[in-house]
Amino acid sequence: MSFNSAQFLLFFFIVVIFYYVLPNRIRWIWLLAASYCFYMTWNPKYIFLIITSTLITYVGGLLIDRVEKVKIRKLLVFFSISSNLGILFIFKYYDFFSTSITRVFYHFHIAVNMPSFDFILPVGISFYTFQALSYIIDVYRKDVRAEKNLGKYALFVSFFPQLLSGPIQKSKHFMKQIYENHYFSYNNVKSGLLLMLWGYFQKTMVADRIGNIVDAVYSNPTNYRGFIIVIATVFFAFQLYCDFSSYSNIAIGAAQVMGFRLSQNFERPYFSKSIREFWKRWHMSLTSWFMDYLYFPLGGSRCSKARKYFNVMIVFMVSGLWHGSSFTFVVWGTLHGIYYIVENLFSPVGDMLVRKFKIRTSSFGYKLSMILINFILVDFAWLFFRATSFKNAVVLIKNIFYFNPSVFTDGSLYKLGLDSSNFFVAMLSLGIVFIVDLLQRTKNLRDELLKQNMVFRWSLYLTSAIVILIFGVYGSGYDIQQFIYSRF
Repeated sequence: MSFNSAQFLLFFFIVVIFYYVLPNRIRWIWLLAASYCFYMTWNPKYIFLIITSTLITYVGGLLIDRVEKVKIRKLLVFFSISSNLGILFIFKYYDFFSTSITRVFYHFHIAVNMPSFDFILPVGISFYTFQALSYIIDVYRKDVRAEKNLGKYALFVSFFPQLLSGPIQKSKHFMKQIYENHYFSYNNVKSGLLLMLWGYFQKTMVADRIGNIVDAVYSNPTNYRGFIIVIATVFFAFQLYCDFSSYSNIAIGAAQVMGFRLSQNFERPYFSKSIREFWKRWHMSLTSWFMDYLYFPLGGSRCSKARKYFNVMIVFMVSGLWHGSSFTFVVWGTLHGIYYIVENLFSPVGDMLVRKFKIRTSSFGYKLSMILINFILVDFAWLFFRATSFKNAVVLIKNIFYFNPSVFTDGSLYKLGLDSSNFFVAMLSLGIVFIVDLLQRTKNLRDELLKQNMVFRWSLYLTSAIVILIFGVYGSGYDIQQFIYSRF
């Protein structure tokens, strides 16, 4: 049951109605049942994975909270983390590593037969695993006390709005909300539904539409050259952003309707002027997770420069591997690690040049140039993220150095899955996303809209809904596109 399906809208309506009808003290039971039902619509048998992860970390948390001896506490943490990561490894990474090992030995003319498993990747496994692990570490650090109510802890792990693709919640921020009494709030419902509407616009009007061009090019890299690859790669940057941002917005909005507050996941990332700034704005909940539970434990920046850069590379490479069991994701993460380190190393040189040539860093031209340079670097890395294999990524890079400006005038762009009308709708919709993000720099547009008079607001709501219904990519004959990050 995907967010962008009629089944989900009906499911969500029923969940919210009963949520507010039921007494506060038993609402968590209803939400837990709804969350498990939501997950089971994908693959019922994999519900046991969430339950297993929940039980391990629940019992582990109780034991860690009660034990005083540091060695025993560390052993309990190690068991909880390793068992959860073991499950993640078997279902997500085993085939990748077994194939890689087989290939390495093959080069030395050694035959190795690794056992094979025919598993379908459980949706959302990386997200709920990391959420459960953060709880164990928080209990060990004594940032939170161990949760004694198994059902409420299970809801923390499986809360359906953010179960499949986040935002990843930390126990110290979310567990207390499960104990709060959430009364019906018209403002919460209004604000949450508005954010969900914006999410559906991003998904159906932009992400799924321009995804046709991206899929056409990246599924047949040998057939395309030059500007076609450039356009498809730029479009993928915006497809991924609108797709993932739309999921986050729908999740945050759905949670707000029921009185819950989820952490923000995006803040205009393509307006970033540096790689460091980009990672403060992109997938913010995952960045925060890696900072708190990997980078700082490795030593963070409170060490030698060499060790600091080593820590940075470890975090980015693990981040790449977290996204997928493929060398292309590792390359993507490594590239960002290199970007980050080079940027840090040459920052003093950049500052010196700014002073020497008296460059006004506050000027529009300077800011725009930095944004464009940063976007080019990020977008080049996205090429590896999207490529179906490392070999195809190399083909795309080779073919991209081909000068063919005629594609802008000979109609080639309209032979990639979108006719001229749909291409125009895609560009117009993308322009709206750009303008909204630009305006969000100085004010919260959702809050500003909610201050307007009722006639204006409802006119905009209805117009937006009608536009999505008429021009959105969905409906019969259309294969509902799964949200990209739910595959991770």
